[in-house]
Amino acid sequence: MQNEFTQPAAQPAASVVTVSQLLRSVRDTLERRFPLLWVRGELSNLSRAGSGHYYFTLKDGSAQVDCVMFKSRAAAIDWELRDGSQVEVRALVTLYEPRGRFQLTVEAMRRAGLGPLYERFLRLKEKLEREGLFEAAAKRAPPEHPACIGVVTSLKAAALRDVLTTLARRNPAIPVIVYPAPVQGEGAAARIAAVLARANARAECEVLLLVRGGGSIEDLWPFNEENVARAIRASRIPVVVGVGHETDFTIADFAADRRAPTPTAAAELASPARNELLARVADCARCLAREMRRRLEYAIQSVDACARRLVHPAARLAAHQGMVTQLAARLGFAFIHNLHACEAKLQRLQATLAGLDPTAVLARGYSITYNASGEVLRDSAQARSGERIKTTLARGAIESEVKSTD
Repeated sequence: MQNEFTQPAAQPAASVVTVSQLLRSVRDTLERRFPLLWVRGELSNLSRAGSGHYYFTLKDGSAQVDCVMFKSRAAAIDWELRDGSQVEVRALVTLYEPRGRFQLTVEAMRRAGLGPLYERFLRLKEKLEREGLFEAAAKRAPPEHPACIGVVTSLKAAALRDVLTTLARRNPAIPVIVYPAPVQGEGAAARIAAVLARANARAECEVLLLVRGGGSIEDLWPFNEENVARAIRASRIPVVVGVGHETDFTIADFAADRRAPTPTAAAELASPARNELLARVADCARCLAREMRRRLEYAIQSVDACARRLVHPAARLAAHQGMVTQLAARLGFAFIHNLHACEAKLQRLQATLAGLDPTAVLARGYSITYNASGEVLRDSAQARSGERIKTTLARGAIESEVKSTD
């Protein structure tokens, strides 16, 4: 029997682990126990570090959990994260060892309730994309100066007021026709498609604006229906879609000839600004006036040049008469000059000819003797004794007989 002073029996010593070992074991157990799963909650305490990582709390009515979403994963989100947003995150349950803090490491995030709808959206987008419904080559540019603009939307939509206000501000001269159609709720997609077809059948406009303000994905869902996308592509009139906010994308946006981030932007895209047109007209008028003035100045200079060349016939005749007189004088001077030149040349030729005249030599006492054959005797050896020869003198001739030669 043990009394109050009796010591208990010794217990075997338990193994001792470090804090790091304990937390690592708990982390491994959590990650094995809970694979990647979707968790729904409200964003709170959202902050973005300089590194680009997001830190926030995901909470519901009775609990909350710390979360981290690294930069590489956050880059895939095409909408703005805000405190109070209801979201669904695909996360890994884990433990942050340095702080011993339970947390979720978020791999993906979507708005709450978007799961099934978003999957439908992706399936339809992929299907229509394979068919070539979204090809850029098939899309038409809206006219720069439409004669009439059609608006397809609900008469109660705030987007209609924004569009009409924008069109009136930019260019009140362009007529606008509103084709009423519901933009949310059951059967809205079929009505939108029917209204687009009716607008084409009436052929009153050169461009159609399909617009709606922002809302949840459920509100915008009629614009994600296949019949609306096919009605847009079947339209002979270019269709500009401005649905929701800038971050909202629908199937209608991909099918449209032009996508605008908002209804107001759609109105601006489809309508030329009156002020800009007036400025262009004024600029064209200035250019036209400048060109007309330049051409008029050129024409005046051309007329002046023609006037300078234009001479009265009498003055032209007088000028020609003076020219003829001058040419006649020059001709007379040239004739007299040539005559004197010819006379001087003739005298020189006569003097030269006189120097060559053999009779001129005879006049100085010389004579020319010919043999019986008429050859001129230049050597006494040419004459034979008893031969008759003829000697020509300056006046007359003498015939004689050769007695002897020396």
